[in-house]
Amino acid sequence: MLTLISLPAFDDNYIWVWHDGRHAVAVDPGDPDPLLDFLDANRLTLSAVLITHHHRDHTGGNVLLRQRTGCAVYAPDNPRIPAVTHVLRGGDKLNLAEPGLHFDVLATPGHTLDHISYVGHGCLFCGDTVFGCGCGKLFEGTPEMMAASLDAILSLPDATQVCCAHEYTLTNIAFAKTIDGSNPALLEREREDRALRAQNRPTLPSSLAREKATNPFLRFHDPDMTAFAAAYLKCPHPEPSEVFGAIRAAKDAWDS
Repeated sequence: MLTLISLPAFDDNYIWVWHDGRHAVAVDPGDPDPLLDFLDANRLTLSAVLITHHHRDHTGGNVLLRQRTGCAVYAPDNPRIPAVTHVLRGGDKLNLAEPGLHFDVLATPGHTLDHISYVGHGCLFCGDTVFGCGCGKLFEGTPEMMAASLDAILSLPDATQVCCAHEYTLTNIAFAKTIDGSNPALLEREREDRALRAQNRPTLPSSLAREKATNPFLRFHDPDMTAFAAAYLKCPHPEPSEVFGAIRAAKDAWDS
């Protein structure tokens, strides 16, 4: 039986771990210590690490984990990612015999150019592409690039569990209310997620259905968000990628 858990790391990261009681696979273990403690406490063997992109808070554990466990390290093609044993690209299929996991690899550039996501077993491991009620900043990509990546994610089943790499949900909800404050699904999500955080519980994984209903960055085809972008850009008929770009620009300004 496969079990999925999230391990808190740093101030707000999550390391996602699949295990079957004997073997484990970890996604984006930027800090190796919480993962090693979990493996030791549960007598698990780490068979593989899956990396979504090159940022240090996602890749910082690679060298030590490979040295300590001999695990395989799967990652996008970027020389800045250390200790990689297998390079992956969008369209690849990843099959891990132990603990019996199978993933489709999606190219999801935008936050970074090398960003990939892993889809399998009803879950999406999306790194910093999608957050709870948010998305990653465009450090390297363009709005057009990120909109295409989000369209690929939007094509997944609504029941898909969205496993993000950071606990940013409440902050993202606060921004979302500034442009979508009359959305009843968003206000209900705020109540539920505030209650979770008050108990020090994660707001993740979310479902893709919930993100479609509440996450403005995934609603860039929605008439309400199109109307927001038209006013923000002073453009009567913005394209979907322009709608996304307007939402991203508004969030960047709100953050500053």
